[in-house]
Amino acid sequence: SAIDPCKTSNGGCSAKAECRRTTPGNRVCICNAGYTGDGIVCIEINPCLENNGGCDRNAECTQIGPNQAVCNCLKGYSGDGKKCTYISLCSQNNGGCSEFAICNDTELTRRTCTCRENYIGDGFKCRGNIAQELLRDSNTSLFYFQLEALSVRDIAGPGPFTLFVPRTDVLNSDPRVKNWIARGVMPQIIRYHMVGCASLLYNDLTTVTNITSLHGDTIHISYSQNSLVLNNKAEVIFRDAVSTNGVIHVINQILVP
Repeated sequence: SAIDPCKTSNGGCSAKAECRRTTPGNRVCICNAGYTGDGIVCIEINPCLENNGGCDRNAECTQIGPNQAVCNCLKGYSGDGKKCTYISLCSQNNGGCSEFAICNDTELTRRTCTCRENYIGDGFKCRGNIAQELLRDSNTSLFYFQLEALSVRDIAGPGPFTLFVPRTDVLNSDPRVKNWIARGVMPQIIRYHMVGCASLLYNDLTTVTNITSLHGDTIHISYSQNSLVLNNKAEVIFRDAVSTNGVIHVINQILVP
């Protein structure tokens, strides 16, 4: 009978090839699927070497077997790998910038945050004017409503101003407030908590002993044991809320001229 050349050592074909008998004593070697070559030598086909393996140009092609590959979108892109779309950092939650900031995509995985006009800050935290900042903080919002109700308009100007704001719960609980309003003296009380022509930060205040309020009366300042106290009674409990036209300090008592 005719010799089958494929019986021994796969007919001399590659281990990655199929040996097929043709005419008696003859054979051909055909590389298996996923391999290329003459049948004697068969090499794995790497699909990533041609046209990025059919992946998107913004994807990475990774060979996982003979003529097999997976596509993964690069960092900063999303999709199935065959199609990848640029992810705008600014499209989600304003890119982590302040709600009062403009987010700009600069390059992959990077963006800048810039405070809008009439706001100051680093872009991640942006502050408006004193009135806006009073309103935004529950500790100071009642003081703002008092300003509005009493038509005290001093802080509407460019400033700078320094405000010592009694915390909301203090204004709410002090029984004298209703009496002052009834007597029409509340505007003077409010103006006694304001200093004009100066934006005095906490550190500035530790170096002075007296400042003049918009009401005209002096506020006495003392500093001891890491506490800043006004008129020997009211302590600064939150400090240095900087705005575009001044600074706000929160105090734990109402100042009375």
